Amino acid sequence: MRRPLGIALAAVAVAAILLALPAAALAAGNDVGANLAGLLRKYAGELYTGIVAIVGLLFLFNRRFTDLALFFVAAVLVGWLVFAPDQVAAAARAIAQHVLP
Repeated sequence: MRRPLGIALAAVAVAAILLALPAAALAAGNDVGANLAGLLRKYAGELYTGIVAIVGLLFLFNRRFTDLALFFVAAVLVGWLVFAPDQVAAAARAIAQHVLP
């Protein structure tokens, strides 16, 4: 009589653990959107860097050094605005606090 009761209690305990584990695993979540956004941001950054390098080489081969320097300054500024908007916002707030007391 004791043996079937022990087996039943063990089965209920195992079932409760198995039902609780997926809930705990799902509570952490799988943030697919953030992972995909990070992956796309990385690929876009690499593509942008490659395009800037190729255009920079064209300026360099044509010996247009002033245009090359201006292009690199513009490329860094655009890259900063596009790939780091939180830093741009922080810089704008800091400038505004110094200019407008």
